[in-house]
Amino acid sequence: MSDKPNKSTWRTSTQLVHGGVQRSAFDETCEGLFLTSGYIYNTAEEQEATFKEEITRHQYSRFSNPTVGMFEERMAMIEGAEFCIATATGMAAINLALMSQLKSGDRVVASRALFGSSLFILNNILPRFGIETVLVDGADLNQWADALSKPTRCVLLETPSNPTLEIVDMKAVCDLAHKVGARVIVDNVFATPILQKPMEFGADIVVYSTTKYVDGQGRTLGGAVLFNGIDLKKDEIMPYFRNTGPSMSPYNAWTQLKSLETMAMRVQKHSENATLVARFLENLKGIKKVYYPGLHSHPQHDLAMAQMKSGGPMLSFEIDGGKDKAFAFENAYNLIAICNNLGDSKSLSTHPATTTHSKVDEAERDHLGISAGLLRLSVGLEDADDLKEDLANASKVVFG
Repeated sequence: MSDKPNKSTWRTSTQLVHGGVQRSAFDETCEGLFLTSGYIYNTAEEQEATFKEEITRHQYSRFSNPTVGMFEERMAMIEGAEFCIATATGMAAINLALMSQLKSGDRVVASRALFGSSLFILNNILPRFGIETVLVDGADLNQWADALSKPTRCVLLETPSNPTLEIVDMKAVCDLAHKVGARVIVDNVFATPILQKPMEFGADIVVYSTTKYVDGQGRTLGGAVLFNGIDLKKDEIMPYFRNTGPSMSPYNAWTQLKSLETMAMRVQKHSENATLVARFLENLKGIKKVYYPGLHSHPQHDLAMAQMKSGGPMLSFEIDGGKDKAFAFENAYNLIAICNNLGDSKSLSTHPATTTHSKVDEAERDHLGISAGLLRLSVGLEDADDLKEDLANASKVVFG
């Protein structure tokens, strides 16, 4: 009989299909969905030993669940991380990554270009607990160096950022952060682990809204926190997780576990389409500017291509004429849907200034380049020519 395969040598596409599988006594082909809140003990002594953490086993599905565990193991495998904690949403993952580590008197440095809810945590929630937040322009290494010239507990960044696709030099920022004892948290939603692995550039923690490209079809909510180090897990992340309850449901974990099987193919197609659409938009009437890392016109194109395998599935573009023209452009779509979600098989468009970043101060939006004419486009899996025709039609309706 041949030896069992060495899972550590599997390539990404194989990991996405086979990683983390734990079959029950029924030897099912499709991974099992365990919809259970609790677990039975053989004896009272076993239950006591479980609560004392003398033995490791499933105790309560707020802490762990077989289906969620398979999802976590597969996510950790494709990310190249030791551990993954699955959460109910992407924002639960951001909150877990930050709050499990922070206390009054700590300091956080973050890039300004973040999702609106992440900025709300930094600017509105953390200061209530006596935690200092410093925001910097993510592309400016001088600002990072200045902000990280004194002790800092956590660094948070997105690259590419939402919604203007700003790129942060992860290795340079990680080197600066580690010199002052900070852990670097990277929100990798736009790139996905298929196109970019932040830990290869020094990141300590990677977070996802798995609602997006992991699910990939706009069905279920979820998040993930990935990291290395048993001490970080045992002493900081797990105690916060167990006692605050941001756990992923088994059903959502099962749905997203199955979605991982096709993730590499989907992300590749999304990215191919996005590249074609971005190039088309550069020459479309009424479009002032296109934000896409895969374009040579992007000011950080070379850095993006050094960190990512392609330009990615997301882009934004600025409409000439501000909010009124941007709204008219969206309203002229026949194929592309107006929706503030992203990562769906369907192409989705949103107006960040009035949706995802509507709670961000107007002056800060202006600083970030989130103008009244900016539209964000999550490019789907449709035929790229149909998407280009839809955008051309919208341009014709609005600009003649």
